[in-house]
Amino acid sequence: MSGTEYRERWAMGLEARALILVSAVLMVFGLATLFSASALIALSEDAPPYAYFVKQLSGVAVGVVVFMIAAKVDASRLERLAWPLMIASIVLMALTLVPGIGKWHLGSRRFLFGGSVQPAELAKIAVVVWTAMLVLKKGDKMRRLSQGMPTFLLVIGGLTATAFLQPDLSMGFMFVLLMGIVLFAAGVRIGHFVVLGAGASVVVMHELQKRPYAWNRIQAFLGADGAPSELSYQQTQSMIAVGSGGLTGRGFGQGMQQYGWVPMGMDDFIASTVGEEWGLIGMTLVVLAFATWTWLGFRIARRATSPFLQLIAVGLTATVAITAYVHIGVVVNLLPNTGLTLPFFSNGRSNLVITFLVTGILVNIGSRRERVYGVAATDPLTAPV
Repeated sequence: MSGTEYRERWAMGLEARALILVSAVLMVFGLATLFSASALIALSEDAPPYAYFVKQLSGVAVGVVVFMIAAKVDASRLERLAWPLMIASIVLMALTLVPGIGKWHLGSRRFLFGGSVQPAELAKIAVVVWTAMLVLKKGDKMRRLSQGMPTFLLVIGGLTATAFLQPDLSMGFMFVLLMGIVLFAAGVRIGHFVVLGAGASVVVMHELQKRPYAWNRIQAFLGADGAPSELSYQQTQSMIAVGSGGLTGRGFGQGMQQYGWVPMGMDDFIASTVGEEWGLIGMTLVVLAFATWTWLGFRIARRATSPFLQLIAVGLTATVAITAYVHIGVVVNLLPNTGLTLPFFSNGRSNLVITFLVTGILVNIGSRRERVYGVAATDPLTAPV
């Protein structure tokens, strides 16, 4: 064999390897928590106790494949896919509003294909990638509000409007927040955020007043007089669950909330199961695990090889971090109920697969392409020489 033979491969950096390890730990703990939270619910539906667990495992299988592809495909290619991703997201979000196509679930249309696909999860990725692409393309034009911002407001505003129409206010606000984070990371002038923040405040108040359930939910969280007490029932039961866990918890599978005391206990409130069965120690470890995941994501962003990769690494890291901490904040009654899931934990394959996709992209950004010569060129198990 000639000494000049070589092949190219992606060599993962330390942060990328650590991110995989943390993600694997979260995934395993999440699967165990989901099984505990869903077993009795499955039995009540005349299904085996492991029904939701097996369904989630199928999501893990798809997610692992997606992760492997994302970790090996150069993330820089996403810049060329920014517009297709955004257009596809807007179309899919709009399809959820079409009678007979969008699936009704708890008073809103958020799913397609019988409830197996939630387009908003893909849309979060599209917002990050598209915003990063466009802010770099506009360059110095971003210094002027009239030249830099209209396209962002039109496109993200349209995507947000479809979320409001589902209705899914939390996801609509998430789109705007992710756009703002990427723009801030790109160095957009603070004055733009002041103007946009003032405008966004008007929109937020309008949407809340137009939807009494959302306004009442905030009033119930604040403990305002006259607020419907049933709207705080979930969080009250969640606090009971977390509080009853004490320091070390009741033990795996021993939680009482799996009997249905916490509505959506395996979805929007699954962290309450962590608190009850694993106690303060378990909740603290989950918080620290997501903090480590976030820190590694920002470390990868800092060492990215291009401004575009830096911005999408920041945005994608923020996507998972915000979702996780808002979920935990709701469960312990620090934030009003938003309906956001806990990545790697909550029942639902769309969010799970997208979380694997985000992790794979970050791992790719945290890797370097290298040439492997000699024996290692034909033997993938052999270290470079």
